[in-house]
Amino acid sequence: MDRRNFIASTIATGLASMSRFSWAAAEHRIEKIGLELYTVRDALDKDFAGTIARVAKAGYKEVELATFFAKLPKFNPSPKEARKILDENGLTAPASHVPYSALSAESLPKVIEAAKILGHSYIVNPSIDRDVLKQPDGWKRAAENFNRAGAELKKAGIRLGYHNHVEEFKPLPDGKLPYDVLLAESDPKLVKMEMDLGWAHEAGVDPIKYFEKYPGRFPLVHVKDFDKNRNMSDVGKGEIDWKAIFKKADLAGIKHYFVEFDNPKDPFETIKASYEYLEKLRF
Repeated sequence: MDRRNFIASTIATGLASMSRFSWAAAEHRIEKIGLELYTVRDALDKDFAGTIARVAKAGYKEVELATFFAKLPKFNPSPKEARKILDENGLTAPASHVPYSALSAESLPKVIEAAKILGHSYIVNPSIDRDVLKQPDGWKRAAENFNRAGAELKKAGIRLGYHNHVEEFKPLPDGKLPYDVLLAESDPKLVKMEMDLGWAHEAGVDPIKYFEKYPGRFPLVHVKDFDKNRNMSDVGKGEIDWKAIFKKADLAGIKHYFVEFDNPKDPFETIKASYEYLEKLRF
């Protein structure tokens, strides 16, 4: 090979390598796949420690508690015991769902105390009490309550979040969507959103449009899939385009991804299949 051809060959090889490295650098994956423990709630109630161990064995690194705060103080184990079990299994719990009533001025200090023990960064409300929503401007009133609770939580180094179902995307009498009301009326510095991507899909909503309109407001998401027959399915076995959604993760501000399946036939097979799909997913 003469000098000219050698140089040309070297440059071509270098460009090809750069192209491969650039492609690899642009590719992302979920670093810590999480599980919403509502998926394994029945097993959890029977054997908390054993269930947590099985969740960790499936590969999960994070969990979100579901009914824990609703059962305090009668729930066993205690926050300290639960934290010990999580630590022993290499799991962290960035978030927990709490009832709307737990955000009251009377209850919130106890929630904060337990959340600190458990290591939570977020407290998430998954449903607003019906009697609140029956009132005029119910969603706006809820947003005002979220702002108040969010301010108290922020002082403790914790953020408040709200988790949606389908109803948040059903128009109110004035034509507005409840989800839009919550986003507009709540302070983005105090209230974040945990978008349930499965329920958003069922409501016919494009989450990317919300990411674009409210960047950074969605630090947590529920990863829930539905098939073409509108049946909930293991993640990756439905029709939701996860790559397209997760490519906008930085725009949305997503930090935590929690797999959830409300009523699986076999919860542990479900969490295994969903984990394996997400672990291989590149976007």
